[in-house]
Amino acid sequence: MDTKIIDQEQPAQKKTQTQQIVEQLEKGVSEVFESDQYKQYLQVMSKFHSYSYNNILLIAMQCPGATMVAGYESWQRLFKRHVSKGEKAIKILAPCPYKKIILQDVTDPVTHQPIRDAQGEVVKEKVQIMVPAFRPVSVFDVSQTEGEPLPEMATVQELIGEVDGFDTLQEIVESMAPCAIYHRDIEGTAKGYFSPKENEIVIKNGLAQQQEIKTMIHEIAHSLLHNSEKMKESKTKISRNDMEVQAESVAFTVCSALGIDTSDYSFGYIAGWSKDKEIKELKNALDLICDTASSMIFHIENKLTERYEEKYGKKHGESASIEITGEMEKAGKRKGMHM
Repeated sequence: MDTKIIDQEQPAQKKTQTQQIVEQLEKGVSEVFESDQYKQYLQVMSKFHSYSYNNILLIAMQCPGATMVAGYESWQRLFKRHVSKGEKAIKILAPCPYKKIILQDVTDPVTHQPIRDAQGEVVKEKVQIMVPAFRPVSVFDVSQTEGEPLPEMATVQELIGEVDGFDTLQEIVESMAPCAIYHRDIEGTAKGYFSPKENEIVIKNGLAQQQEIKTMIHEIAHSLLHNSEKMKESKTKISRNDMEVQAESVAFTVCSALGIDTSDYSFGYIAGWSKDKEIKELKNALDLICDTASSMIFHIENKLTERYEEKYGKKHGESASIEITGEMEKAGKRKGMHM
């Protein structure tokens, strides 16, 4: 099904605003894989993990330091704040599907073969469908606004400290794994591994707490993305390098959201990895990383909130979200339409 981009603002003589955004995205997808920019992109992803990778990329390109975004009216209506004079909007893409009538073959409900009329022509019927489409919308980061203080919101990092720290976090992280996790002595420098054949994760004994969490998240990413069933379903062969880029990127994003030190992560190899890949491949990689990291962060947030509510009551748990939503909530959210 075709996806249409709708723009109602610009005259035909000029490139539409939406076309400019799409071109910016195409360029950005290639450039983001330069090591420093890639790390920055993943850090932005950790803050805006409910959004499509396209909108995350657009935010990262236009306002790398963004932490919370909402539309102009949402800042006023929901938070009694206003956008400061002279601030430039962050342009993102919001879904705006439209209805379309098409002619479709009428098929026999039993044989599923096209039904033909007396002249032998295939019978057609009119069917209404929804066509995915997008339009540009403007959002602003909290740093671009003034007004009343924002309501206090418990960050994931604060929640970790409030629910008995890393013991609880370790238990929650382990609960994401689709297979058993064992702690064993491992020879050599490897801190852990996922075995598709045995369908198990092994973590090296004696790791420091944060290193254990980081290693566990990395190997869980492998177990979710590269298990035997996923490999059989994949239409293209995934190289070991592809697997490591995916797992390490997911781990970096999730660890960033958790406030776990990521200074030892290095993506110096990422430019070489992406050099000979088509734009479509790079987009698919970003989409997969974004989906996986998003699911893991949501899982951890929800479990931490449950523990917080058990300990302190529901009021604090309700404020555990680390994002402010407004128009952005409708704009390219992971569970909705996304380019």
